[in-house]
Amino acid sequence: MKNLIKLLPVALLLIAALALSACQTEETPAANNNQEVQTPAETAPATPVDMRIALVAHSPDSILDDGSFNAGAWAGIQQFAAANGIPASNIQFFQPHSASDEARIDLIADAIQVFGADILILPGFHFVSSSYQAQDIFPDANFVILDASPAGEGGVRIENNLVAIHYAEEQSGFLAGYAAVVNGYRNLGFMGGIAVPAVVRFGHGFVQGAEFAAASLGLGAGEVTINYHYLGMFAPDPAHVTMAGAWFAAGTEVIFAAAGGAGASVIAAADAAGASVIGVDVDQSGDSPVVVTSAVKGLAASTLYMLEAHRDGAFPGGREYMFNAAINGVGLPMETSRLANFTQAQYDAIFAQLASGAVSVNASLEQGDIQTSLVTVSW
Repeated sequence: MKNLIKLLPVALLLIAALALSACQTEETPAANNNQEVQTPAETAPATPVDMRIALVAHSPDSILDDGSFNAGAWAGIQQFAAANGIPASNIQFFQPHSASDEARIDLIADAIQVFGADILILPGFHFVSSSYQAQDIFPDANFVILDASPAGEGGVRIENNLVAIHYAEEQSGFLAGYAAVVNGYRNLGFMGGIAVPAVVRFGHGFVQGAEFAAASLGLGAGEVTINYHYLGMFAPDPAHVTMAGAWFAAGTEVIFAAAGGAGASVIAAADAAGASVIGVDVDQSGDSPVVVTSAVKGLAASTLYMLEAHRDGAFPGGREYMFNAAINGVGLPMETSRLANFTQAQYDAIFAQLASGAVSVNASLEQGDIQTSLVTVSW
């Protein structure tokens, strides 16, 4: 698969997103909404666009170059700005003074009232509550929440100035597990950050991909093993280095680190041990030679798409969108792959099965729903 940004043409995204849209608002559900939305123009306007775009972090520790959500969303913002003549002064990254919903709301207020942002990107589950409030407090601004939906006491509610983007992490994790086993790894590890839905789906997909590959290769029961653990945080920590190092010393060959900033600790341990790491969210091959591939999702592409829609007055507010394999919304960046025994042809074949639905991945968050007969998982 080529670069995800290149492989998500607007027209294709529009068709798939409409078919997969969830609810407009809690009061008016539209699970099979086929209402047409104006397609954003694919060519840049002749004159520079007057827009101010804010990317908002969830905490003081959430840095721009996080190799994950912020970095992916920022790449989409930068691509849009470059294509539309938007000066660097019109795009800004905001960090709150504390990791609280109150601080996030204050920061959103600053972005809108001081900086003048007319569209704000809110990456991650930390914005569930603050986005729920912000859509009401600031009705004249548009919001894009990545990987979560706004929710409060009444449940999920999405107003016409907000779009919620979701990704099929279970499919991306599946591809990572499948590729690892086909490549020849037999002792695998999964280290998640916090057991939030997106991370759990990555992990459960990883297990299923390894199981599918083991069956495809005719391997026996127990020939593939997976150590499985949630670190309880997304930040780097010496304890994570120690744990990953212990796994590598005991024979683990590759760890899928779906752990945000904590992935840096796993990479450090792999560097020391001469082992391998699978990155997450964005292509992390540039972080270290030990990163053999990454389970990515279209953070940049989905951000870019919504910015184009906002630019053209076609912002599809009140909806949830799913970016999955059918629209190249998840995958592995094969152009930077270091998996010596997993070929582009093998990737294309399994990806096509996912995209067509010939192979399905269980997206359940319940550990007991993920069954294996060949892979031994140490949960």
